[in-house]
Amino acid sequence: MCLIAFAYQSHPTFPLIIIANRDEFYERPTAAAAFWEDAPMILAGRDLKMNGSWLGVSTSGRFAAITNYRDPSRPESGELSRGEIVQTFLSAKQGTSSFIDELREKRALYGGFNVLLYDGVALHHYNNVVDEHHIVPPGVHSVSNATLNTAWPKARFAKEVLQTAITAETVDTTDLISLLANEQIAPDETLPNTGVGIHLERALSAAFVNLPNYGTRCSTAITFQQNGTIQLLERTYEQGQLAFDTAYEIKS
Repeated sequence: MCLIAFAYQSHPTFPLIIIANRDEFYERPTAAAAFWEDAPMILAGRDLKMNGSWLGVSTSGRFAAITNYRDPSRPESGELSRGEIVQTFLSAKQGTSSFIDELREKRALYGGFNVLLYDGVALHHYNNVVDEHHIVPPGVHSVSNATLNTAWPKARFAKEVLQTAITAETVDTTDLISLLANEQIAPDETLPNTGVGIHLERALSAAFVNLPNYGTRCSTAITFQQNGTIQLLERTYEQGQLAFDTAYEIKS
């Protein structure tokens, strides 16, 4: 997952609204969002290489999502899979603060990441590279491959389109799902310098990434309602082309 924008306690009917794009190599095997047979409380897509996930919700009202931290000087992966963090949190009953405390103790075992964790009470962000933990305040926020609210062009764009979308009286996943389908490249003077070279910085600056062997594999829109209902819509792409949508609803 490489781009997430979310509105937390910013709409009278929807305490949490999320839009997200997952960017990955096309060859990496993936299952679309579904309830997991081996963990039926989890509704999420699944990375079939390591069996974890990048984003999901649970029947208990939890949400988790993870992005990689972009730094070519650091190892791409670690001893432990980042996707297991999402899986473990969604199936746990443990409080979020204590979950993050345990995560911090083994942070060096993972590749760099940001993780968002919501337990129905509070929304938390943790980055293992800079070792920062935030209890996220109400508002519209975004995270890509730096840390929370880093003003990369794609992160600013995601916040802006979501901020506009939540001004509507009602918010629906079908209206949200296309908000991040923007392939526009940011101007060079606005690009970060993360060490991957200017050509790749340009390509990765778009909200929707479309490269020959790597790009946006799926987009996800999630709404949490005050009455406990969770709606999730996932749009799957195959090499930049729309393949199919998958929709689910969880009622408390």
